[in-house]
Amino acid sequence: MENFDWTSFTKTIAIKAKISDIYNAWTIADELEKWFLEKVSFFNDNQKPIDKDQNVSEGFTYEWLWHLYKDSMLGKITTANGKDYLQFTFEGNCLVDIKLSETNSYTIVELRHHNIPTDDYSKQYIRLGCSNGWHFYLTNLKSVYEGGLDLRNKDENLNPMINN
Repeated sequence: MENFDWTSFTKTIAIKAKISDIYNAWTIADELEKWFLEKVSFFNDNQKPIDKDQNVSEGFTYEWLWHLYKDSMLGKITTANGKDYLQFTFEGNCLVDIKLSETNSYTIVELRHHNIPTDDYSKQYIRLGCSNGWHFYLTNLKSVYEGGLDLRNKDENLNPMINN
């Protein structure tokens, strides 16, 4: 563990879908709710909610809520270029970069989660915990956009599992 990078990680997945569809999956509230979150609210520069079918822009803020969890996450869209790159804050001052590219009719999604603090809590819950979480949610993004099957557990009668 001496050379382990506690400050960042990268996950990559290939999805057989148009790059524009995958960009929208990350930047439109209605689309994020299909594969990632229970409830998504985006707010413009004036802190007014935007329509759930509208793409976010740089400087917008968000409030996200996951299925089966009561605490929401607040953050900010730091970059959104409208086609293949998005960056947002996550878990405080951490950053998540989403880079999209096309290869052989696939959209390649590269997620880089970085700027992770190195205190013990952040090492356990952000570096290790979020790495596992992003692994599942990227798999669910692929499942939803390639075949329509949402793999998330949304049943309140079941304890949280690896799929939520």
